[in-house]
Amino acid sequence: MTALVSVTRTAQFNAAHRLYVPEWSDEQNRLIFGLCANPSFHGHNYDLHVTVTGPIDPVTGYVMDLKILKEILELEVMDRYDHRNLNLDTEDFKTLNPTVENICVVIWNRVKNRLPDNYKLSVKLYETPRNYAEYHGQ
Repeated sequence: MTALVSVTRTAQFNAAHRLYVPEWSDEQNRLIFGLCANPSFHGHNYDLHVTVTGPIDPVTGYVMDLKILKEILELEVMDRYDHRNLNLDTEDFKTLNPTVENICVVIWNRVKNRLPDNYKLSVKLYETPRNYAEYHGQ
């Protein structure tokens, strides 16, 4: 039986967003999303944890070279979202409400598309030190 091991790479990015449903009134958006519905937007210092699970390569001793995972995160997350307004500056959230849950799923899909199929992937995204979403691809 092959041992499966998980390795994790962390990254941080800063982004602004606004949570709202365009079809709703400002009052209804404020009722549901509170301060996060501010028409002038607000920002977070996001803390990202990306975990890849797979077998250990018998030659390298790696599950995955973490330099490669770092490059994937730079390309798929940092270059797209860091110091951006998610609602206005990114295609991913032009029509998708940029909740921490939705951002987490979008990042999972972007990273998963760059990994071999035999790897399992988990993405945990902290919006604040007390609030986070985690997605495993289910």
